[in-house]
Amino acid sequence: MLDRTSESVLWRTLHTPGHDAALLAQALTGWHLTGMSSFLGEDGPVAVNYTLEMDDAWNSKRGSIRGISGGRRFFHAMERTPEGWKLDGKPQGFADIADLDFGFTPATNLQQLGRAKLEIGERAEFSVAWFDIGQERLVELPQIYERRDETHYWYSSPPSGYEAILEMDKSGFVRLYPDLWELELGSDGQADPNSLSASSAV
Repeated sequence: MLDRTSESVLWRTLHTPGHDAALLAQALTGWHLTGMSSFLGEDGPVAVNYTLEMDDAWNSKRGSIRGISGGRRFFHAMERTPEGWKLDGKPQGFADIADLDFGFTPATNLQQLGRAKLEIGERAEFSVAWFDIGQERLVELPQIYERRDETHYWYSSPPSGYEAILEMDKSGFVRLYPDLWELELGSDGQADPNSLSASSAV
């Protein structure tokens, strides 16, 4: 899935003005994801820094988000314990859920697929601990992935009603999240030739 010790990418939003930049780096044990998302939300500008720590098997251990939204500052910390997930120190349950997924960025699909290691034609169903800006607790969100070919996965989240064919990048990140996000710059620092924004800028 990842043949380097670090990958950095840049997405642009397709549903509102904005961008997201992320860096995945190998730690002493596991992986460390850091990023920043900035976009126009329903209540005005949103800017959020996020972190996610994962072990060698791509299981989420802890994460945090810090930023501004609707003219207010926010900070939240999440941690997985043997008893389950905690949000800002408060127990949330979900002891059997291995993934922390942030709703405002395309960066946090990476760990699910990294652990599932699906072959073409294989399918995986599991739930994630999902969190978005403005929420007061973690939510269990079922997800379905089915690998169609080398770079495409059919994805469905039944509770949200969203389903689409995701296109993946060699970095392990999502290249195209239909109607939501599109990769603009890859880990090599070059504009993605498949990006609509990159081709329109030529």
